[in-house]
Amino acid sequence: MTSPPLRILGIETSCDETAASVVMRDEEGRGRILGDVVLSQLEEHSAYGGVVPEIAARAHVEALDTLIVEALLRAGVKLEDIDAIAATSGPGLIGGLIVGLMTGKAIARATGKPLYAVNHLEGHALTARLTDELQFPYLMLLVSGGHTQLILVKGVGEYERWGTTIDDALGEAFDKTAKLLGLPYPGGPAVERAARTGNPERFDFPRPLVGDARLDFSFSGLKTAVRQAAKSLEPVTEADIADICASFQRAISRTLRDRVGRSLKRFKAESASVAQPALVVAGGVAANQALRQTLQSLCDEHGFRFVAPPLSLCTDNAAMIAWAGAERLAGLPADGLDVAPRSRWPLDAEAKALIGSGRRGAKA
Repeated sequence: MTSPPLRILGIETSCDETAASVVMRDEEGRGRILGDVVLSQLEEHSAYGGVVPEIAARAHVEALDTLIVEALLRAGVKLEDIDAIAATSGPGLIGGLIVGLMTGKAIARATGKPLYAVNHLEGHALTARLTDELQFPYLMLLVSGGHTQLILVKGVGEYERWGTTIDDALGEAFDKTAKLLGLPYPGGPAVERAARTGNPERFDFPRPLVGDARLDFSFSGLKTAVRQAAKSLEPVTEADIADICASFQRAISRTLRDRVGRSLKRFKAESASVAQPALVVAGGVAANQALRQTLQSLCDEHGFRFVAPPLSLCTDNAAMIAWAGAERLAGLPADGLDVAPRSRWPLDAEAKALIGSGRRGAKA
């Protein structure tokens, strides 16, 4: 049975990108991006070596209305043509979440359209269905500045966490390594650039939890080893920095090969009926080409399809939020206008928190 085409306006303000997008889900359930706009706040935060929440929230306030208008113009539609509003409701920086969600609420109230408060992580989890028409279930490796997780994606709103970090997220490890070595913000691209000319064999950095039966991650020990190596070489040269970055990236690749490899074996054992198993990589760190190559090679070895969204859809964007709204609009109830933003919001609410649990709830 087919459903009529749906057009969804997506709003993303969870961190340091302000974004708006219009996405269509057609009668067959296929997705298409009609209009997409992302405004980076990189210049505003680079001087501080990281995201300043107050600056981010102000920038969202100043830019969001204009970006929504631009996304609608690029899509060739008006607000009355939109079937629903989808706004990121968490996890993220609470100030930015308030800006985006309140804007979404205002538009929903003014137009009478339904509102979907979207989990930012669900946006990442479902992007592969927008870009590659992937069928459930599939395995996702989420690697970003705030999260490193292995998640079984069983359906819209149905997620099972298999592994998570017990300390730093992978993106955080990249950022801290870059800052330690005096590289510019954001750290991930800077480390990747430096690693291209370095010797990955010079330093034998640790690969935490490699060989462990559980599927969790740990990066704090690796980060400490990088600090110790840099300190022993002071003052470090450009060649030293390149070698440290290359060795750091090699250690991460070997860690992912072990952790993800074990998860692929588990997926095959528990989902033997899936004809073409798939691994999806999502999140900002998924833009790293060396790590993509490692994951592609691993999937080839295990008979998995490797799905990596376009680089523009790996970092924060509103197209993934609009698509998550479209997926929910097709079969799940809308949210009320009293829905509140959540700075912490795990995809798998049943999974035990390994790090960052408190009054605001589990981090992941």
